[in-house]
Amino acid sequence: MTVRVSQRGKEYLETAQTLLRAAKTMTDAAIAGQFKALADDYQRRAEKASHVDADG
Repeated sequence: MTVRVSQRGKEYLETAQTLLRAAKTMTDAAIAGQFKALADDYQRRAEKASHVDADG
């Protein structure tokens, strides 16, 4: 089953990509790790938002 990414999902994915780009430029590994964890959270939010938006 393929789920289209909703507009809200796309916005979450854009935020995740921005966080990942910022993490790559970090010299502090702890901060970079936190950014990556946030990016993962936003990717999960994008998935959830797209499922909810598709159902609604």
